[in-house]
Amino acid sequence: MIAKIKGKIEYLKDNYAVIDVNGVGYKVFITVYTFGKISGKKDVELHIHTHVREENLDLYGFVTREELDMFDLLISISGIGPKAATGILAIADPKTIRTAILNEDPAILTKVSGVGKKTAERVILELKNKIADMPTEDKEGAVIDSDAVEALATMGYSVSEARDALKAVPENIKDVGERVKEALKNLGKK
Repeated sequence: MIAKIKGKIEYLKDNYAVIDVNGVGYKVFITVYTFGKISGKKDVELHIHTHVREENLDLYGFVTREELDMFDLLISISGIGPKAATGILAIADPKTIRTAILNEDPAILTKVSGVGKKTAERVILELKNKIADMPTEDKEGAVIDSDAVEALATMGYSVSEARDALKAVPENIKDVGERVKEALKNLGKK
């Protein structure tokens, strides 16, 4: 079981990277967020989920341990495979997904292709207690930013740029439109 890879980026595409580790190239599937964080870098260290099924062995890589943990929780649900889980993580960060599950809000999950309302409700039902027990800094205070990320993405910003800009927005601003305006100010400063 491969748990972590550290090496040089040999090739980078939107949904995977080839990481050279001492002359061996590993194809690692990545999320949009991870792509944004590692693009432009030569060396990378990724937390890995090794997914084995029938005759396939796939590696899924994540920049943060929190993202890997959320991926593992999502694929533990019947009907949610690695592609759906990476799709969910492309739309929202782990903190936002955690908040949506705790608030029993399936809207974020249903934005992913292949995840319907029933599947989203099953994810919430099965993960609510597991996520409530997870250590986290601020479960209730987290603001759901998936709509704001989506709005910024339609303006041409990458998901990672949008998430980084929204992190700088004060949490007392709850309105999506206002959060987008503040994020645009942050993006304009760069």
